[in-house]
Amino acid sequence: MNPVGFSYDSEKSDMHIDWKQLMADLNGPLRDLRGGAPDVMKGFSAIAQAALKANALDTKTKELIALAISVAIRCDDCIAFHAKAAVVQGATREEVLETLGMAIYMGAGPAAMYAGHAIEAFGQFKGAAAEAASGRT
Repeated sequence: MNPVGFSYDSEKSDMHIDWKQLMADLNGPLRDLRGGAPDVMKGFSAIAQAALKANALDTKTKELIALAISVAIRCDDCIAFHAKAAVVQGATREEVLETLGMAIYMGAGPAAMYAGHAIEAFGQFKGAAAEAASGRT
C-alpha cells in the first residue's frame, strides 16, 4: 500500500507525489488536531504568523528558508506547505533552485533527494497557480 498522496508508476519505475492531493489529505487530520488541541494549535499559528511577518526579511525569503529547512529535515508535508507558500509569495523557479542548493549544501545526500521532492512540489503548485490565473481550474 502506498502512502497517502504517493503513486508508483511501474512503467517508469519511479515514485510520484501528488503534492496538491497530499495537502488535501492533511486537511482532515489537521482539523482534528485543531479541535483536539486548540490551545497548542493556536499557539503554533501565532508562532507561524510572528515568524512570517516581514521585517528585515520579506515573507518570500522566509518561505524559501522554510522550504530549505523542510528539505534538510526531510519533511514531505512541510515541503508541500512551503512550496505552495513560495508560489503564493511570488518565488521564481530560479530562487527555489538556489534555495535548494543551500539545503543540499547543509544537508548533503539526503537533502539532495528531498530537494527533488521540493522542486517537483513547486512545479505542481506553480502550474496550478498559472492555470487558476488563466481561468482553467
